[in-house]
Amino acid sequence: MDFFSINHVAFRVLDYPISYIELIGTLFGLISVYYASRANVLTWPTGIINEIALFVLFFQVQLYADMLLQVFFLIVTIFGWYNWKMKTTELPVSRLSNGAVAVYGIILIAGTVLMGMMISRVHHWLPAYFPLPAAYPYVDSFVMTASILATLLLAKKQVDTWILWITLDVVSIVLYLIKGIYFLSLEYVIFLGLAYSGFIQWRKKLQYD
Repeated sequence: MDFFSINHVAFRVLDYPISYIELIGTLFGLISVYYASRANVLTWPTGIINEIALFVLFFQVQLYADMLLQVFFLIVTIFGWYNWKMKTTELPVSRLSNGAVAVYGIILIAGTVLMGMMISRVHHWLPAYFPLPAAYPYVDSFVMTASILATLLLAKKQVDTWILWITLDVVSIVLYLIKGIYFLSLEYVIFLGLAYSGFIQWRKKLQYD
């Protein structure tokens, strides 16, 4: 089990120790997002490895909302994999209506507040499993809620997914810098670039379809 510890260092970059679990999560996250930006079905199997690694990592740094988010990601990954590949016809790129955008916005705000309230209390409710209080519970909950909505949009191949990814990537960069997960924060800088690239490429597909 030591292999999965954030203290099991693979190598150092400028005196920053990069654990094996952070390395695995980071590399497979990059691969998964790259494939997503290209609308390639391989985004889903590579995403599974990323989700398992980050579940373990986030538990160890007390980002419990992000930890629970990986469980949701795993479920949606299976749905997305089916939705993209198993159907007889390829799923086209589409976009949300104005009404749907408003609904998603309300869900994002409400989900962030409600989850933040829960996550900030989880160490009181389940001290045996969460001995330390959550770090930045409301910011963490925003990342969780936005990621859930963005992943659902990704599974449905809706171009609006990239607008959400761009927003939460910026928030995640700052959050992980504050928490000292520098390698993961750097990954989200790359994610930000890939999300912008994905938005441009999916928008072109939307125009052609």
